[in-house]
Amino acid sequence: MGMGGAMDSCGRCMKFSLICINVLTFIGGAVALGIGLWIWLSRSFSTTLMSNNMFIASVGVVVAMGAAIMLLSFLGCCGAIMEVKCMLLTYYILVFIIFVVMLVGGILQFVFREKVLTTLEREMSAAIPYYGAKHEYTKAWDETQTYLQCCGVKGYQDWNDNIPDSCCKEVYPGKRLDCKVSPNPTTMYMTGCRDKLMEFLRENAVYVGVVGVVVALVMLVALILSCGLFVKIE
Repeated sequence: MGMGGAMDSCGRCMKFSLICINVLTFIGGAVALGIGLWIWLSRSFSTTLMSNNMFIASVGVVVAMGAAIMLLSFLGCCGAIMEVKCMLLTYYILVFIIFVVMLVGGILQFVFREKVLTTLEREMSAAIPYYGAKHEYTKAWDETQTYLQCCGVKGYQDWNDNIPDSCCKEVYPGKRLDCKVSPNPTTMYMTGCRDKLMEFLRENAVYVGVVGVVVALVMLVALILSCGLFVKIE
């Protein structure tokens, strides 16, 4: 099993540090998982109104790796506390793989964020004719306009004479003002959804990207410590 014997003060320091790092990594994995799931569950308009799904794919990478990191952190703590070399070696190999994937996932958030934004207006405009004709597009537009408090791509004029009820301001859930007869800022969301959606994507890309990169850097420290502890265990 490779159970460890007595260690010097340097080895004990590495052991304690590795346990602390794994606790921090577990918390970081939970944060990455939570933020990723929040974006994933609110992704309806991202996947329906935009044909480019690389942004959501990179969120999926961070979600999966966040869950895996939480499990691996537990393995790392057990390996350090029990001083089992085979557990530390397994931990090192798996953490290295996930370190690379997490780093790539975080970088993809920044890279594909800009690619998505450059094609956003064209893809949203192409989705307008499907409103009322296809359920998924109707649902996506209504959710987007309600959540982001916007209307159309650049404004309500994009809808011509087919302005959705979701463009009208909500008095309370399920009750909206009548905005179709005379559209004005008092009764209707006047801002286009393109700018609101761009802001939404930028903010979420930063959140998930930063968490992914930070957790990856913490894991790099865990790799170094686990390697050092592996050597120290006799």
